[in-house]
Amino acid sequence: MTEVEPVRRAVLHALELAVEDVARWCEGLSDAEMFVRPVGLPSVAFQLRHIARSLDRLLTYAEARSLDEGQLAALKTEMDAGTAAEVMEEFRAGLELARGRVLAVGPETFAEPRGVGRKMLPTTVVGLLIHCAEHTQRHVGQMVTTVKVVKAAVGS
Repeated sequence: MTEVEPVRRAVLHALELAVEDVARWCEGLSDAEMFVRPVGLPSVAFQLRHIARSLDRLLTYAEARSLDEGQLAALKTEMDAGTAAEVMEEFRAGLELARGRVLAVGPETFAEPRGVGRKMLPTTVVGLLIHCAEHTQRHVGQMVTTVKVVKAAVGS
């Protein structure tokens, strides 16, 4: 991705690594494995939904927009039941959409101020982009840990 300047390239690489890790660790999980909460950990499904939906919210703020009713409603359903296939599709689609949105952010806007949440916590466009990368990777790590715990329990 040498045609993309370093900040957006780093974010795109973080998203790409997330897709690779999810494919490695989550493909083939049953519905039960996707939604179980071993020792009180958030489920794999929660982690995947949270990654996709958080990226949507963070990029909305980077685009100087407010969250809409759909985004606010989705925030409240990250722990809901469903199927592994639905969760995997939402994750894939969400990361593909996020990729396009990251590419659409112009580097000339990086220093522009932005507010996050109801309290309008101060940040910048570049701060939000960097947070997209670090937040995604944090939850990927949590997902991997949860999958390992789930698979160890199934194997015992």
